[in-house]
Amino acid sequence: MSAVNDTKFNYAMFLLSGITGQEDIYLWIAVPFCLMYAISIVGNSFIVFIIKTDPNLHEPMYILLSMLVITDLSLSIATMPTILGIFLFNSREISLDACFGQLFFIHALGKIESSVLLLMAFDRYVAICNPLRYTSILTLSRIAKTGVVFLLRGVAIIFPLPFLLKQFRYCRTNVLSHSYCLHQEVMKLACSDISVNSAYGLFITLSTVGLDSLLILLSYVMILKTVLTVTSRTECLRALNTCVSHLCAVLLFYVPEIGLPVIHRFGNSSTHLLKILLGYVYLLVPPLINPIVYSVKSKHLRMRIMRILFK
Repeated sequence: MSAVNDTKFNYAMFLLSGITGQEDIYLWIAVPFCLMYAISIVGNSFIVFIIKTDPNLHEPMYILLSMLVITDLSLSIATMPTILGIFLFNSREISLDACFGQLFFIHALGKIESSVLLLMAFDRYVAICNPLRYTSILTLSRIAKTGVVFLLRGVAIIFPLPFLLKQFRYCRTNVLSHSYCLHQEVMKLACSDISVNSAYGLFITLSTVGLDSLLILLSYVMILKTVLTVTSRTECLRALNTCVSHLCAVLLFYVPEIGLPVIHRFGNSSTHLLKILLGYVYLLVPPLINPIVYSVKSKHLRMRIMRILFK
């Protein structure tokens, strides 16, 4: 009897959701989504190509930028099949293993991107607060080693999640509110005790995104303190101007990254639409905006792009 009950209540797949109530215009909604993915993939790939082929851009700031856009590119590829599958073909079904695999990549890449933004904040801190030692502190080999450490951190800390989720039985419902899989939502569908997952998820958030954002804030406090001691107003603005693109990337990432788990934990039915919109902003906007912002704000990168486009 127990085996029958397990078979009856243990779902073999989840159903993803698009934008509730707008099913009749899914094909029209798919158009901007396709454009956003196309611009993100082409734009990020183009920036990586330029940085790789131009020796003049083999500097710490641009190496870190290439790490950021590679992470954004990977995040777009991880979410594109399910999001476009729903809006183009109304394909909502996803197996448990595929769902667990997707959420692993989404969360791991999110933690890696948080680490890259922290490295970029440290780069700006050294460039402004200790410019004479910039090249000796931020060597390419040191950046590469630190990048590998943060990559392993992101993978290792998320690695247990799919295996923890796989132990559960899912008997309440199999409908997800997003067009992709997130740990904080999937675990709520289990009819088992999820206290371990909930505590571990909170630990992950505090030890990665929470710690990284705190260190980024600290670095900008130090930068602001140094800049305010500069007597020339022009030099002060010039120094702050080098941080604008990074600040945009930080806000685009951390606002939905922190807001989405908070809504999942404490939100109610009235925040459902906000949760869906914030979910799309979290995954689609940073890969779309980051290459545009950095191309506009970085003079050397902008000139290189112009030379290639008008060659």
